[in-house]
Amino acid sequence: MADETAFAEFYRATYPGLVAELYAFTGGMAEAQDVVQEAFTRAWSRWGRLQSYDQPRAWVARVGYRLAVSRWRRARDSVAMLRRHTPPPDGPPPSEASVALVAALRRIPAEQRRALVLHHMAGHPVAEIARSEGVAEGTIKARLSRGRQRLAELLDDKEEIPHA
Repeated sequence: MADETAFAEFYRATYPGLVAELYAFTGGMAEAQDVVQEAFTRAWSRWGRLQSYDQPRAWVARVGYRLAVSRWRRARDSVAMLRRHTPPPDGPPPSEASVALVAALRRIPAEQRRALVLHHMAGHPVAEIARSEGVAEGTIKARLSRGRQRLAELLDDKEEIPHA
């Protein structure tokens, strides 16, 4: 029962932030919610081990990102269909600035997008991202620099970014 309570608290504390992170990464709220739910389902089956990790949230986030990438590779067409047929998310819609940011993020390479989201939105340090990605810190710094530069170009070119 203590494990179930600990997992429920972990879920409530980390779910909203992970959905926001994966929404910025995937560009789709329904897709983000799906991969985060699946990541938590996998975490629950391993909770006995996972709860002793220094950062169980990082494990869930990594699983979520991997699930998102796998879905893109296997089901690009079905993801588009799901977006058209899912109900709108509860709560207020994203702001115009958020929509523009997500649209711009979609247009940069996945590695740069992931680095930007993890560092600037989720607040992970460069060293942690490098460890998680299995690359050198310099690689993450380069991805951040190139990603920020491209994002700035895209956000300055307002004609190319759709506004809601």
